[in-house]
Amino acid sequence: MDRAKDGFVKDRSTSAAVRALLALFAVVLLAFAPARAQTTHIAPRLVAESVAPQPGGATTVALAMTPEKGWHGYWSNGGDAGFGMQVEWNAPPGVTVGAFRYPVPEALTLFGLMNHVYEHPYALLADVRVDKSVAPGTDLTLTGIANWLACTDKICVPEKAVISVAMKAGSGAIAPGAQQQFDAWRAKLPQPLDRAGAWERRGAMVRFGIPLPEGTTLDVPHLFLETQGVIDYPAPQSFSRNGDWIIVEARAKGDAAGPIQGLLKLSDGRGLSVHFEPEAVRLAGEPIAAASRSIDMALFWTALGGAIIGGLILNLMPCVFPILSLKALSLARSGGDARDAKIEAVAYTAGAVLTALLLGGALLALRAAGEQVGWAFQLQHPVSVFVLMLLAVAITLNLAGVYELPSFGGGQTLASQGGAAGGFWTGALAAFVATPCSGPLLGAALGATLVLPAWAALPIFGGLGLGLALPFLAVGFVPALRNRLPRPGPWMAKFRKWMAWPMALTALGLGWLLWRQTGSVTHGWLLLFIMLLYIAEMLRRWRLGRISRNATLMLVVFAIAFFGFKAWDQFAMPVAPTAEAAAETFSPDALAKARATGKPVFVYFTADWCLSCKANEAGAINRAAVQEAFDKAGVATLVGDWTNGDPAITRALAEHGRNSVPLYLWYAPGKAEAEILPQILTPRLLTDKAGAI
Repeated sequence: MDRAKDGFVKDRSTSAAVRALLALFAVVLLAFAPARAQTTHIAPRLVAESVAPQPGGATTVALAMTPEKGWHGYWSNGGDAGFGMQVEWNAPPGVTVGAFRYPVPEALTLFGLMNHVYEHPYALLADVRVDKSVAPGTDLTLTGIANWLACTDKICVPEKAVISVAMKAGSGAIAPGAQQQFDAWRAKLPQPLDRAGAWERRGAMVRFGIPLPEGTTLDVPHLFLETQGVIDYPAPQSFSRNGDWIIVEARAKGDAAGPIQGLLKLSDGRGLSVHFEPEAVRLAGEPIAAASRSIDMALFWTALGGAIIGGLILNLMPCVFPILSLKALSLARSGGDARDAKIEAVAYTAGAVLTALLLGGALLALRAAGEQVGWAFQLQHPVSVFVLMLLAVAITLNLAGVYELPSFGGGQTLASQGGAAGGFWTGALAAFVATPCSGPLLGAALGATLVLPAWAALPIFGGLGLGLALPFLAVGFVPALRNRLPRPGPWMAKFRKWMAWPMALTALGLGWLLWRQTGSVTHGWLLLFIMLLYIAEMLRRWRLGRISRNATLMLVVFAIAFFGFKAWDQFAMPVAPTAEAAAETFSPDALAKARATGKPVFVYFTADWCLSCKANEAGAINRAAVQEAFDKAGVATLVGDWTNGDPAITRALAEHGRNSVPLYLWYAPGKAEAEILPQILTPRLLTDKAGAI
């Protein structure tokens, strides 16, 4: 027994000696590495998000590293035998460079040693601040000498290179391509955990407590420690859950004390940066290592139920009502025939569910690619809004009786017609238009897709489409409901024309949204395009004998007078949008400054295509009584406009478990966390919040 123990101690001593020798060997090689330019196995490239940073502001630079096949670089704490990036900056006067932020690494064990590495292209991000005293136009070219370690599974080579990026003090503008690239790099950074964890040493073990809500997916988790001298890196780590805490236990190594910085790797390459304070840690709970690829089924079923009920509630939202009018006409036209009603109900459900699944799948794919997007991303692009507006105009004219829609594939007709194809396209259109409206229960349900794996998140999106289709599915399969529908008759023609009005309002709303997204010049060209289409349709109807020459001339003159002069006014208007007077624009810096005043802060995230957002703003936020209460209490209001998409807003939504708008946050003085307010606001709710201060 003693001999076995002695052998174990000897093995550990030998392993420790090998690690020390390897680390010393790497440092010696680095010290004697030539300073001249050389071919590197990991190619560095310094990139600036804005090449014209504004004096008094900041920009971000990225040191993009591209390893050759079989080579890898290192995290800030390289592990047993590596080290991170070291840069000696040569910054111009008035320019300061912050510390690098590293993406989530991988754990690589070779010869009994664990390294924290990157085996694929990665980027380190650092903030660059420019003093306000720097004059515009000043050359701010940033250079530095970078040193890093490049390794394979057999050899390690210290590498060195001169890195540089040309910048000049300017407006702070960011090119669209640069913003997309930096957003993709930021998506790979660990997200900061809003609460501190705890750590303690008990004998030969070190225990960590991480506050993490139940349901968060852990796919082969691993705890990386930036602070050295705490744990034995290659030793196994055990994970368990005790309520809302993850308990991690690992073998101790070293004599570190005080606060510790760490990174908890989650599923799909995501991670959380955690600050640990030395204090007592909860007891270990249920082991989660064996179920690391499973999910919290309670969270899944709750989110799925919320999505179905939320989709059902969407049928009452104003953005869905014009589409429901199409379905009402189709069901009335069927005359209560059971077979036709069932076919159309199933087709309608299939269209709604499939569209919701496609939108959800696209959202998950874009997030996996590093894009900072959220629910309703399709309405953040003017092309999508333009196509949807043309479709709304076409349906409006069809309902008004101007023309019949042409056939669509195999002689089947579009959304306003009956049959399986008509039901399918109506359901698809309803889901496409309705899903941007985030009603009760829906925001939390969609927010759960942020922490669930893709295979579990997709059914939640499908549940939204199912909830949206439930009323018509019930009518199709429940005879008692179907028998209550009115019988076909002459009233249908009049009802059809009346239903053209809500669809026309939808088209106008989409046109207004397009103007808000593209500016006045683009909107002017759009009006000219609509005018030409209108004139062409009038001329076609005159040639077919459906309208007299005088009436045609009158309508053409009307189109030129109305649309033409309106387009001219749009061309003459300034393109720059006007800012909101009652609120400041949301940004993380603006929020930090507002909270530093010690006053209450109200933050609301909105979008021009979100009708429930606009209803809350008109009915509650912008009411005179609410604004007076806010002024009296000194409430600072910040608004995040998500109309055209904004990565900063997307990240803020994700931090609060949301990927859709509206979201309303109330920061009370002295409290660290925000209170999430209901998605349906009332003036009384807001005035009570302000009066309680």
